[in-house]
Amino acid sequence: MNAFWEGLIAGYGIAIPVGAIAVLIVDLALRRGFRLGFAAGAGAASADLLYAGAAVIAGAAFASALRPFAAPLAVTGGMVLVFLGLRGVWRARSRADGVEERSEDGRARGRVYLQFLGLTLLNPLTIVYFAALVLGGSLGEVWSASDGLWFVLGAGLASLSWQSLLAGIGAQLGRRISDRARRATTIIGSLVVVALGLRLLIHAILGG
Repeated sequence: MNAFWEGLIAGYGIAIPVGAIAVLIVDLALRRGFRLGFAAGAGAASADLLYAGAAVIAGAAFASALRPFAAPLAVTGGMVLVFLGLRGVWRARSRADGVEERSEDGRARGRVYLQFLGLTLLNPLTIVYFAALVLGGSLGEVWSASDGLWFVLGAGLASLSWQSLLAGIGAQLGRRISDRARRATTIIGSLVVVALGLRLLIHAILGG
């Protein structure tokens, strides 16, 4: 059971730092409600779960295999973030009243889930993070299949709970602010995503 707590801590460690995914989840929930925000968070959490599982199964070997692809994936991720941010700004500015339809169906939630799953998977450093914790932590000395399962479960639950909290915050904020404030918040959030995407691109291109 100690592995579960280590996984829980690891999951919060990778999920809590504010980044583009967090901003996008909050903004989506603010504009479209909790259900779509939760679907986005579930997609991001699923990516963390998959990387945690890969780190447990293959550890440093899988992390090393992904390392040559880190720069291309970072460039792709940066370009996607810049696109999503600019699209968010354009949509907010072109919508005169700042209101967006909140109704959605299962297919919409499925699309959002897959979008955020793919977007989060574009960050291969996640598996490097999990692999370092697995190999450098106390679990490395007494590793077992059950330890690995508990670690992955803890990491996944931690990420999902945090992403769900972000979706809840966004949804509550969307209900309480005016249309003009919602529109301004969306524009600011989208510009933050653009800035984070450009930072990722510059870092990947310069190889810093």
